[in-house]
Amino acid sequence: MAAPTMLAVMHALIRYATAPEQRRLWRVLLGLLLIAITWLALVPNPPQSLSTGWDKTNHLLAFGSLAFTSVWACWPQPRQWGRLVGALLAYGIGIEIAQSFLPPRSAEAADVLADGLGIALGLLAAWPIVSVARRR
Repeated sequence: MAAPTMLAVMHALIRYATAPEQRRLWRVLLGLLLIAITWLALVPNPPQSLSTGWDKTNHLLAFGSLAFTSVWACWPQPRQWGRLVGALLAYGIGIEIAQSFLPPRSAEAADVLADGLGIALGLLAAWPIVSVARRR
């Protein structure tokens, strides 16, 4: 018997990770991400070891991770992604509003733009996996 090809292994991993019975695990991961990102966004001096070195890439990575994880936790159908984008943008705006009341933090519209770009990248990363998962 021939060893499984890399493509077959990838398909098996995608099937496992996107199976409906895995949704609980994705929801736990989403909850942990929300807690960590909220804490990092609201603490006066977040640990520098958890930073990319540029605030906008921090937003991009955080919201990309949230979007990707949210697809599997709550919104696996692309037609539902409009609600996902709205929810994540509202979360990002809420963080900016909270930061405006927390010195030395400040609110920046550019942060919400970076959040939106991160959301787009997270959904872009999820798209091919959704396509493969649908064909099974």
